[in-house]
Amino acid sequence: MIVAGCDIGSLTAKAVIMENGKILSDAVMRAKTRPTESATEIMQMALDKAGLTANDIRFVVGTGYGREHIPFVDQVESEISCHAKSAWRIMPSVRMVIDIGGQDAKATRMDDNGNVARYIYNDKCASGTGRFLEVMAEAMEIPLSEMGAIGEKSTEKLRISNQCVIFAETEVVSLINEGKEIADIVNALHHAMAKRVAALAKSIEVKEDVVMTGGVAKNSGVFNALSEALNVQMKPLDGMDPQIMGAFGAALYAEEKAGLKKTG
Repeated sequence: MIVAGCDIGSLTAKAVIMENGKILSDAVMRAKTRPTESATEIMQMALDKAGLTANDIRFVVGTGYGREHIPFVDQVESEISCHAKSAWRIMPSVRMVIDIGGQDAKATRMDDNGNVARYIYNDKCASGTGRFLEVMAEAMEIPLSEMGAIGEKSTEKLRISNQCVIFAETEVVSLINEGKEIADIVNALHHAMAKRVAALAKSIEVKEDVVMTGGVAKNSGVFNALSEALNVQMKPLDGMDPQIMGAFGAALYAEEKAGLKKTG
């Protein structure tokens, strides 16, 4: 039984194809302006990697910012549900998932059975999101993918006081003009972001174990700064790309629905 999950975010599109609980292929790409185009292209990428066609897929669940615009899904689920489901599948001890997306940040607390108990999200401001880091990387003329490694070389503790992206960018430029090291500025940005996200998570009570999902989870600097801000050592998702967790969760939902469809 082959199923798929498709996660169309604001910055990236992801797809996972799965058979009998095992991932056959996954794909990630930069999102296009139209969610429909992103969905069609990312799913074709995943199908090509798996050596399959659309006719081989029994059930597809969509999630993410653009989930209502995915033309080929059988059902849609929220990102909160999908990230919780995938985290629980990988690590049943998880009680909180922190998902930092391109334009929002979410904290989800789960009960002992893996069900969503409480959640909160921030989508009103780019601070504490992937877009925040992207803007700062552009301002410092460094690759976004290397920010984690660069921040680890920090030797001086700096502080970014502004939460607003526009003012924080101005502050970064001022620090560069003062001759501050890029590594120290990057490290300060990681901690500023972590402080914002930690406040969000603490508002619904932090429960261990805590995991981080989304593309920003690949940034070791943010991961470590957030663990520090939460006063909890977050657990890594061993062997799993945190960026595809939404699509994986959607595929897990698709597997359940396809099973019901098969027996119903």
